[in-house]
Amino acid sequence: MRIEAVLFDLDGTLLDHDGAAEAAVLAGAAAELPGQPLDRDGLLHFWRDLERREYDRYLAGELTVQEQRRARALGLARHLGLGEWSDEQADAWFAGYLRRYRRSWRAFPEVPRAVRELGADRQLGVITNGEGDIQRDKLRTVGLDALAAHTTASAEAGCAKPDPEIFHLACRTLGVAPANTAYIGDRLDVDAQAATEAGLLGIWLEREPTGAPAVTVPRVRTLAEVAPLLG
Repeated sequence: MRIEAVLFDLDGTLLDHDGAAEAAVLAGAAAELPGQPLDRDGLLHFWRDLERREYDRYLAGELTVQEQRRARALGLARHLGLGEWSDEQADAWFAGYLRRYRRSWRAFPEVPRAVRELGADRQLGVITNGEGDIQRDKLRTVGLDALAAHTTASAEAGCAKPDPEIFHLACRTLGVAPANTAYIGDRLDVDAQAATEAGLLGIWLEREPTGAPAVTVPRVRTLAEVAPLLG
């Protein structure tokens, strides 16, 4: 069937979330430990794991958005040897982290052209696990304003990837059948495989080699490869 619509994941697919998060956490840690050397790689590895774990708890309904932010700040403080922070200290640190994170928002280099090409004769949209307001703000900040109006966010949808319902909701919003829709994301399980199981054409964006064996979904290394793939 002809692909009439293309849906994107946001963080890690359109926007360089890891780059922005790394810049923000390194600056925040350095401010807490002025003049002290940081184990940069160890800190970033710890923060990525902490973020994934606590954000997944938020998506599962175990934590509110503020509670998962606080848990990340408290975990980082312990990791840096700063002791047990109060909730107020944790909230203040994370507010500073968010300001630094916002200042570092960037789209991946190939994104503007790829979006233009894919949108020339197809509808476009975004499916994202997150808060709608901040996710649309990201899109507007990096120059992808047109996608902001067609963003399906988990906090508003009442369901999150990999639940098939969030994919179906985005398709209904665009008025396109799942079978005529492609979905591209940087996580094999939550994005590409979940979209495939929901009846869409799931495409895995593997920006960096992971060593994963052959997979049952199309795999690309950059969004520039998607338009030729769809034909």
